Amino acid sequence: MILAFSLSDIVRVPFGYLMSLLYQFTTNYGLALILFGILVKLILLPATAKGKRSTMKMSRLSPRLNAIKEKYPDDQTKQSQAIQALYKEEGVSMTGGCLWSFVPLLLMFPLYRVVQQPIVYMLHEGADIAAQIVAVVKEGAGQYFTDNPYYDQMIAAPLIPQFADKLKDIVSNPATLEGINFSFLGIDLAQTPTFNITKWDSYSWANIGAFLLPVLSAGTQMASMFISQKMNNSLVTDERGLEDKETAKNSQANQQGKMMMWTMPLMSLWIGFTFPAALCLYWIVQGVVSTVIDVILTKKYRAIYDAEDAERLQKALAADAAAAEKERIRAEKRAANPDGITENTSKKKLQQAKQREQEAAKREAAKEYAAKKGILIEEEKAAPDALSGDPSRPFCKGRAYDPNRYASGKTEE
Repeated sequence: MILAFSLSDIVRVPFGYLMSLLYQFTTNYGLALILFGILVKLILLPATAKGKRSTMKMSRLSPRLNAIKEKYPDDQTKQSQAIQALYKEEGVSMTGGCLWSFVPLLLMFPLYRVVQQPIVYMLHEGADIAAQIVAVVKEGAGQYFTDNPYYDQMIAAPLIPQFADKLKDIVSNPATLEGINFSFLGIDLAQTPTFNITKWDSYSWANIGAFLLPVLSAGTQMASMFISQKMNNSLVTDERGLEDKETAKNSQANQQGKMMMWTMPLMSLWIGFTFPAALCLYWIVQGVVSTVIDVILTKKYRAIYDAEDAERLQKALAADAAAAEKERIRAEKRAANPDGITENTSKKKLQQAKQREQEAAKREAAKEYAAKKGILIEEEKAAPDALSGDPSRPFCKGRAYDPNRYASGKTEE
């Protein structure tokens, strides 16, 4: 627990001072919270960019991953080896990409604590003193508090000036007695919006604005997820570098994204009517900034991946052209020789034929030379077949052939 607390404070304390400085600069908690949400996203931008790049690479490989799974449906070993080879070829790191994607999420939880505990992280009072301040304010204005003590500091912080006399001996810093002004555009960000409009004391802008914040929070989250899903689906390309809409539509990630696009905003809407309105404003800022950053990063890396897809498509077209040329040549050969009769073109036969042509050429040259000199050359007679026993019987083979073998033993006188 001590280690976890220390690690959390590494995030909470610096961001708490940042939130405090922004509040002193703007003198408005709502503006400070908006600037805080933007700066947090910019600080986490390097990790977000690395995670986005890894996600985009994985999206592009979906068709090829499906092809590997179809090729080795029953052999998990070969399937894993082929997938690892593909990841290595494309430069995809599973562990690195997942880690960079989770870094912003891991930091979000400590950052929520900065928003949820303003007395500790913005007024810089200790946890014990903050608990005493909450107890004093709750005793005098308990009607403003809910059954959930998680956001007691947010409710107590703007009420501190009303109990300054009781708290002056408790706080360590006199500036704490000024509290925090949670008013933003006429809306009290420390109060919890109510969904039941019959409980409103009046239909004032304070109530209507507080009601709209959870609705806007859910709407911005849905729009952010919708835009992100559409852009990620457009990144799915096949092995030729062409967009594969069918694979993107039927992918598991797309199905999960559709489900989350409805469940997460509904959950955000429910939380928005359960917790103080300041969190809704923070989620709205986070959703808008996240969408803008996602669009910018997608366009940036899309240009890189489009160039890779164009090169892959060019190679595929060149391979198709080469295959088409080979097929054209084969078609011409089939048209020239429809019966499919081919000569024996073994290496040994070709060498023997070439040798006979050379010898014939030499004999013809010798004849021409002799004719010019007036020399008469006799034609060479073909030597009888050494294996033939009788030239008059060419089908009779054998060196021991004897024409009188079957003659009668008697001799005529």
